[in-house]
Amino acid sequence: MRFDILTVVPGLLESPFSHSIVQRAIKKGLAEIHIHNIRDYTTDKHRSVDDYPYGGGAGMVMMAEPVIKCIEQLKSERNYDLVVYMSPDGELFDQPIANRLSLFQHVIILCGHYKGIDERIRAHFIDQEISVGNYVLSGGELAAAIVCDAVIRLLPGVIGDETSALSDSFQDDLVAPPVYTRPADFRGMKVPDILLSGNTPEIDKWRHAEAVKRTKERRPGLLGDH
Repeated sequence: MRFDILTVVPGLLESPFSHSIVQRAIKKGLAEIHIHNIRDYTTDKHRSVDDYPYGGGAGMVMMAEPVIKCIEQLKSERNYDLVVYMSPDGELFDQPIANRLSLFQHVIILCGHYKGIDERIRAHFIDQEISVGNYVLSGGELAAAIVCDAVIRLLPGVIGDETSALSDSFQDDLVAPPVYTRPADFRGMKVPDILLSGNTPEIDKWRHAEAVKRTKERRPGLLGDH
């Protein structure tokens, strides 16, 4: 799977993709992430990519021309399944969206900055707008990193245990149940006996019940027919 990320501050994306699971996926050839500096597509001698908004108001707006030129250049090189814009007012990112994106081969992600992007980009070149939460970041770069991380870990072969991603929180509209590791007794704090029993069907029942309980306590809005 290939992500092409369009940004005005490419340095912000160096660290998130240089470690852990994403880095391993890249080294294995299971994922590609290409960062494109939008400033490379401007004709302005100062490499500016923003201008004052028509009608007045505070802040600056990312101009249509350099962004559109970058998107068009990429599309001339390969077919893209989706062009995503990271936006505070986009669709709230969740596990089902991550699952769907993991089925694609080529995705462009545009990172907003300043007061946003020229509306003509959104109207004619964006397929989906995604938000990572009801808050505002300085730009879309960190949000794009979140999306890439959530999607790449779902790709076959990225995680050693193929069933691990399927048991993550939110895959079944439940948060994950409690987990424990050795020792079984630490300072009198003991692992539940059921987890030491070796009875897999009963352990599965316990985990499901605990997941429902924890979801009810912490994220009740997720509960449907559980």
